[in-house]
Amino acid sequence: MIVYHGSDIVVRQPDILHSAKRLDFGMGFYVTTVRKQAERWAKRKATLRGAQSGIVSVYEMNEADGILIQDFADDLETWIDFVCRCRDGADVFKAYDVIKGKVANDKVFRVVDMYKRGIWDKERAIKEIRVYETYDQIAFITQKAIDTMLTFRQQIEVEL
Repeated sequence: MIVYHGSDIVVRQPDILHSAKRLDFGMGFYVTTVRKQAERWAKRKATLRGAQSGIVSVYEMNEADGILIQDFADDLETWIDFVCRCRDGADVFKAYDVIKGKVANDKVFRVVDMYKRGIWDKERAIKEIRVYETYDQIAFITQKAIDTMLTFRQQIEVEL
């Protein structure tokens, strides 16, 4: 399967050391199966860092034995609680090598925040999330998962 990572630099050898904290699935190296989404991430990072263009790094992702994967798929009930915990700084993500699921983009994040603050119950939040177009994300939590599952293929420059 082909996956994409959006940044302002080429990432030939991904690692878990350069991750931000308190992301949807905790600290890790994030990719998506949706090129358009990676291009948006690349533009955002390039703009924030004052780069001339964004870069989408393209990888082949293979299955590997001995890798513990949490796949939320369409399980929004478990997903929303997991995302809230990770964004609060909990290290629940460390139980896995790879985590797959939806992205809490700007619109979805607002819904997650309403749920997290107790303004909406889980049922209402999930109903709202289903209305929005959502994309996927795959977080590589361990270096072992990156090294055994990802192979760099090419980079694509994205104009701002």
